[in-house]
Amino acid sequence: MKKDLSTATGLSDHIRKRAEEIFPDVVALRREIHRHPELSYEEVKTTALITETLLGLGITPEPSLLETGVVAVIRGGGKSSKGTLVALRADIDALPLSESNQHGFCSMEPGKMHACGHDMHTAMLLGAARILVEMKDSLEGDVLLIFQPAEEKAPGGAKPLLDAGLFERFKPAAVFGQHCFPNVETGKVAICKGSFMAAADELYFTVTGQGGHASAPHKAADPVLAAAHIISAVQQLVSRVAPPHEPTVVSICSIHGGNATNVIPSQVTMSGTMRTMNEEVRSLLQERLRRTVGHTAEAFGVTAELEIRNGYPVLFNDPEVTGVAMTLSAEYLGSRNVIECEPLMTAEDFAYYLQVCPGTFWQIGTGTPEHEKGNTLHSPTFDPEESALKTGSGLLAYTAARFLGQS
Repeated sequence: MKKDLSTATGLSDHIRKRAEEIFPDVVALRREIHRHPELSYEEVKTTALITETLLGLGITPEPSLLETGVVAVIRGGGKSSKGTLVALRADIDALPLSESNQHGFCSMEPGKMHACGHDMHTAMLLGAARILVEMKDSLEGDVLLIFQPAEEKAPGGAKPLLDAGLFERFKPAAVFGQHCFPNVETGKVAICKGSFMAAADELYFTVTGQGGHASAPHKAADPVLAAAHIISAVQQLVSRVAPPHEPTVVSICSIHGGNATNVIPSQVTMSGTMRTMNEEVRSLLQERLRRTVGHTAEAFGVTAELEIRNGYPVLFNDPEVTGVAMTLSAEYLGSRNVIECEPLMTAEDFAYYLQVCPGTFWQIGTGTPEHEKGNTLHSPTFDPEESALKTGSGLLAYTAARFLGQS
């Protein structure tokens, strides 16, 4: 008997069933992508695989906006279709990392690995596309599929897509995305309203002094000592610039200078990161960083240059759309499997979509009740639970279909 897809119960039952049935095919897609990871802006084979898979489903990709990545639309034909469009996004690039896992589908590309779950994200969206295209006649609107390149490398792929006119040509009412998280149990999702992920800026310091003999530091202008004081001064800025309730992090993560025990070098370089959850705090802290670095260097008789490379902006989940997503997730997964989580200081270029379109980005659980050591994002032993592919494929499809029905 044909299920009634006009009700939440009928729709969720149907999508769960299809997600279960197509699970082996989605696993096969994920493993094929995992075997052949490609770095940011190099995702040629992955793009071809996505295109081939979509064409096999009867979905014709739109003309390319970038050299890699795929955009396609599933046209709904529901009788009460209101012409609404909802967007679903997956990222497709890998990391420059050598895999250390022992399973039978490890990376075949030296120095490259899907260590952040983008192979999972891509396979989930392909699974959701299959479910949605099968029920397109009942969809009360259209679904935009975004397989985005280059999330891992600034400036990322989201902003270039938007700059190329993606959301001018297609005007979604909402955009949704998800990310694998091994600290969330498989079968669950974690969602945060408002500021969810941080703006991430790269910091590059060059401290230049006058080298000399280590036995006569008074005849040199020591950039090592100055660099040490710059690090201390920069760390103190967080507590004196950012309000206590605003999460803010400045970390200096590398320092290089000198190569002998008795030689004061003439130059020291450092690099680090700044993470903020508020754009006003971000701007103020950048300005104070520059002043502090310059003045500290001057006090030690050296010069210092600070280059700040702006990274991805704050990822702000629209509260209203996020509330809808939480409700729909509870309908599909059960309320016990939907967690309201805390903000994270990691960064994501999905933030660019949310600057121009309401939407939300959630954590899709890929972990087990007993979290395995080393099963962390950006690790050579990252190994997400593949049954999460069912959860992710189904939830994306259900969210899109139900959102269109409610719009």
